[in-house]
Amino acid sequence: MRSGRSSARRYVNPAYYLKRPKRLALLFIVFVFGTLFVWDRQTLVHEHEEVLYKLNEEVIRLQNLIEEFETGQTGQGVKGKENVSGKSINASRKMDVSDDPIDIQRREKVKDAMIHAWSSYERYAWGHDELQPQSKNGVDSFGGLGATLIDSLDTLYIMGLDEQFQRAREWIANSLDFNKNYDASVFETTIRVVGGLLSAYDLSGDEVFLEKAKDIADRLLPAWNTPSGIPYNVINLAHGNPHNPGWTRGDSILADSGTEQLEFIALSQRTGDPKYQQKVENVILELKKTFPPDGLLPIYINPHSGMRSHSTITFGAMGDSFYEYLLKVWIQGNKTAAVKHYREMWETSMKGLLSLVRRTTPSSFAYLCEKIGSSLIDKMDELACFAPGMIALGSTGFGPEESKKFLSLAEELAWTCYNFYQSTPTKLAGENYFFNSGQDMSVGTSWNILRPETVESLFYLWRFTGNKTYQEWGWNIFQAFEKNSRVESGYVGLKDVNTGIKDNMMQSFFLAETLKYLYLLFSPRSVIPLDEWVFNTEAHPIKIITRQDQVEKQGQSNGQHKPEFKSRARKEGRFGN
Repeated sequence: MRSGRSSARRYVNPAYYLKRPKRLALLFIVFVFGTLFVWDRQTLVHEHEEVLYKLNEEVIRLQNLIEEFETGQTGQGVKGKENVSGKSINASRKMDVSDDPIDIQRREKVKDAMIHAWSSYERYAWGHDELQPQSKNGVDSFGGLGATLIDSLDTLYIMGLDEQFQRAREWIANSLDFNKNYDASVFETTIRVVGGLLSAYDLSGDEVFLEKAKDIADRLLPAWNTPSGIPYNVINLAHGNPHNPGWTRGDSILADSGTEQLEFIALSQRTGDPKYQQKVENVILELKKTFPPDGLLPIYINPHSGMRSHSTITFGAMGDSFYEYLLKVWIQGNKTAAVKHYREMWETSMKGLLSLVRRTTPSSFAYLCEKIGSSLIDKMDELACFAPGMIALGSTGFGPEESKKFLSLAEELAWTCYNFYQSTPTKLAGENYFFNSGQDMSVGTSWNILRPETVESLFYLWRFTGNKTYQEWGWNIFQAFEKNSRVESGYVGLKDVNTGIKDNMMQSFFLAETLKYLYLLFSPRSVIPLDEWVFNTEAHPIKIITRQDQVEKQGQSNGQHKPEFKSRARKEGRFGN
């Protein structure tokens, strides 16, 4: 046996082939053909997956046609799909024939995490804005509007947690009251409450959500009554009286003023009342008048004059979602001429974004600088990690070369954001990072509050590239949350990602965004397809409705949009496949 092994060993010794050129050539030919064979098999597998996906879409389309035919035959119309009672929710869920077993398993783990977070909220903080898991009590961070409950509605619905969804629906119908003497953030209330209610309406067709969305939006509207149309960022829900926070010295914040368009346009479309859309679109028209050549705006704007203050330019805190909504309103309107100016402004801003891209030494991580005047600051917020997803989403609107360039940048930035997580002992990212020469990245503010931005970008990149690497990164991040943030009564953030010391807050966006994007990362593309839905900045999916100027004006004046939308929402069932 020993001599047999010795004889076999000579065939893996390079010297054996160097002395025998013919055998070396033969070995090379075998290697080349083997490589081509493996590459060809991988190509075939990829093509096979594409064919399966297209076939699945056709199956779903035929299923919808059959259901419509059967519904018509029984004389039940579209009413049977409204899901108002909760009895028919499961009937509208579709199964994707190409669903990967590993994805199913991981998706169920994320769903289990949602059940743990939600049941803890139900038990200890029901009706309050947020849960404090360590002390097992609820707190009203947003005036007592049930922020976590409303933020979680569409996540519960998408995950098929129907009983939980119905209990939340009953609380909203019977207990939710917006008449509160509370100075609310217009931005936070819009993205969490208006967005959450509209998304629940779009998914379920239940009128109670639309009625409540209209109620809270009407209370926010006086914030836009300024000389420039740039809104104040705070308003009392019971008495009106809009104003700005004292620490802004009277200025309005860019992101807070430019991140209501999706929700208020959607509300006008669904109610037939143009006032909501007019208020928020006037903001964009005002900013467009003096939009800079690089499309980058500072974070402070005067609501009286509309003039920009000398302040930070950033894709992080207080700047981020303004740029996101320029792109997403264009998508929400189905990319027609009526919303073309949004896309044009966004593309201008992307030229500016390119001027903020820098790379580290020694590892060449791409990151986005901040800017004050002409000075660049080598700092990037984890909040700015939404940008890779936004860039990937918008890359499809460019020509081939530009599209490839921006998608490549999105992938580079996502790699950096993933390493925000991987570079710490807990494998959870800090709030922001600094970049110094010779040192790739270092944590600045070291807390982690369960933010979703990186997994959001991984979701988009997986949807657009099909690269399962993004799923693996997302799974690693999820496991880090499970290890460090899961406690007996929910999930908490970390006071320090280096030491793992826990805080006492389960942020509502953990259920609204982080867990939802993780769940969708392991779900088939037919679940909330991106050609039919657009996510607001709180990850609430809103149905895309084609906008045409003339049709829009007519629809708003006579209410035609409202019944047309309802009919489509009910016909398309749970996810609008």
